[in-house]
Amino acid sequence: MNRGLLAAILVGAACGGVAAYVLFGRAQAPSTAPAAAQPDPAAPVAAPAHPTARLATTVPHFELVDRAGQRRSLADWQGKALIVNFWATWCAPCRREIPLLQQVARERAAEGFQVIGIAVDYRDKVLEYADEVGIEYPLLIGEQDALDAAAAFGVEAVGFPFTIFTDVHGRIVAAHMGEMDAAEAKLILDQVAEVNAGRQNPAEARHAIETGLAAMQQAEPGKSIG
Repeated sequence: MNRGLLAAILVGAACGGVAAYVLFGRAQAPSTAPAAAQPDPAAPVAAPAHPTARLATTVPHFELVDRAGQRRSLADWQGKALIVNFWATWCAPCRREIPLLQQVARERAAEGFQVIGIAVDYRDKVLEYADEVGIEYPLLIGEQDALDAAAAFGVEAVGFPFTIFTDVHGRIVAAHMGEMDAAEAKLILDQVAEVNAGRQNPAEARHAIETGLAAMQQAEPGKSIG
């Protein structure tokens, strides 16, 4: 993909609607607000209010280049519960979310969780930014091929950031569209841990996550889930 075409796609995403929370086949979205003439770099970078909700059931196969220039697939982390975060350097919510992902990567590693960042961006920009802020978890980088990876997960109309959660068997448990906070991440990861331990199945975890996030939103009416 040439840079002009990718830039057009990125601007289109930035000018989209509002973020939505998607939990494996279900979508909940706030009402759509009129698009601004110019994207606000501090606002959530989002897709239309009804992104594709037909997520894959298991981790798809694709290959992207890592920071060292090596082609990698998510199968390289087989046996880990993956937290696959799609992001871009130009996306302010993505940048805000990175410290939380760093914390999760450190604190949940012993439980078998692995954070993987997939940057839909220009390689030089990603490498520069990753070095600047000290991203420690693995990064995969691409332009059109990274967008294709998002589509392989079943997410086609998408804004950034969004995060896919799998169990240790590669089954997709949930997807979160938009910036996460610590409470949302804990809720989702705790339920995935229950799946990993065999105490519930992915469908039960999805229900618990959906119920828990809805309760959070009710407790904080002004809070936007996702």
